[in-house]
Amino acid sequence: MPSISLQAALQSLPADAQEAVVDHQFIQPAFLAALGFKTGEVYPQYDTGKGLVDYAARKDYEGDVFVNTRSNPYLLIELKGQDINLCEGSAGYRRTVEQLKGYLLASNCHAAQWGILTNSVHVQLFRKHGKVVHPATACLEITPENADKLIASLRRQIEQPVKALTVAVYNNKGGVGKTTTTVNLAAILTLLGKKVLVVDCDPNQQDLTSSLGLAANEGDVSEALMTRNGDLKPAIKPFTVTSRALGKAFSFDVIPADKRFVEDVDQERKQLDEVSLRQKLKPEYLRRSLEPLKSEYDYILVDAPPNWRIFSQLAVYAADVVLMPTKHNNLFSLENAALAMKKFIPEAQKQRGDATPIALPIFFNGEKITPYQLLAAQKEINNIIRQAQRDGFNLLPYFYPRHTRAKENLHVFEVPSYANIANAAFSRIPAAYRDKTAYDYYSALAKEYFLQ
Repeated sequence: MPSISLQAALQSLPADAQEAVVDHQFIQPAFLAALGFKTGEVYPQYDTGKGLVDYAARKDYEGDVFVNTRSNPYLLIELKGQDINLCEGSAGYRRTVEQLKGYLLASNCHAAQWGILTNSVHVQLFRKHGKVVHPATACLEITPENADKLIASLRRQIEQPVKALTVAVYNNKGGVGKTTTTVNLAAILTLLGKKVLVVDCDPNQQDLTSSLGLAANEGDVSEALMTRNGDLKPAIKPFTVTSRALGKAFSFDVIPADKRFVEDVDQERKQLDEVSLRQKLKPEYLRRSLEPLKSEYDYILVDAPPNWRIFSQLAVYAADVVLMPTKHNNLFSLENAALAMKKFIPEAQKQRGDATPIALPIFFNGEKITPYQLLAAQKEINNIIRQAQRDGFNLLPYFYPRHTRAKENLHVFEVPSYANIANAAFSRIPAAYRDKTAYDYYSALAKEYFLQ
């Protein structure tokens, strides 16, 4: 079918057009071409290994025509008719998002990096980074008037992907192992060949900076954020260590905490209060300053302080996803994780306007757990989930990600307690570099949440 303009295609659709009509009059003649794909680069009803997605697409390589080889799809498109409500938050939207995520993570789609859902009334772009699928845009309304500009913006993102996934490690409750998680996750990802940047976003405690034996920054971060020049490169310091266990040297980059944030700029050594900081900082400033660095790293890990104050907000607002350590034997850590999911993360999503960051499922971090303790934790989690349902929030996927309608599964991922992990801070070397058991624990964490 010859291509036509997006505007003409949309105007040709009858009200409440069924999926076949949307496909024939909008997707085939206009939408795919506007995204930059030719006929031989698009395959309909592609077998993902977990069902048939409406379209898979990939630019042809030399000697590798996608419709012939059907290998390594780059983009998946899940199509619905206008009779399916894809307004964000609707039942049809939730089902379609889960369907698209399942396809992106299926066995035949390891190379896929993008997914689109649309019914010609709404469209949303999703990004896949390893095992993480998150929104790259909000669910947007398409009209004949905005279609050209809107689809062109999606095309730019698809053709010029940002390399890094930015992860905030956060819980509103302190003492849950955020810093230990951050440094060991960085160590494991580096061991697996990923380029990693770690950001210490807690200038008051500076635990991550201290745990790696690095000196705090003395104004590089505060200057980048508060003077709006945005350049964080002068604040980056390498952390390099030789692992005796592995017989190799490994390195990742760190932005240490900036002690100027806790000293008045007039050198009176007076700690800045929250009101003063908010006059100088806005929650989106760190995100803005990290943007130029995203093409240089595979992962940017931000260690966030507890409590929903300016430095926690800087970390969460900068993230694509939020990883939440909890303690099975600490009710407050579970309640505070739920609070972040119900209140703080939606606040960041609203301000950013692109439906990110999203929360990853919780995990139990660094405590021994008996079957009796697990039952007690599940009871509390169930209470939290029921209360959230009364408030209009579905927290089930964030506490029990393997639970389905067909099968009750109350599994929560766990990083067990281990003395060598806790003691590693004294040696200024991440435990995953020093100890086989710690390596195994954090490898499992990385594979559970990030690596496909």
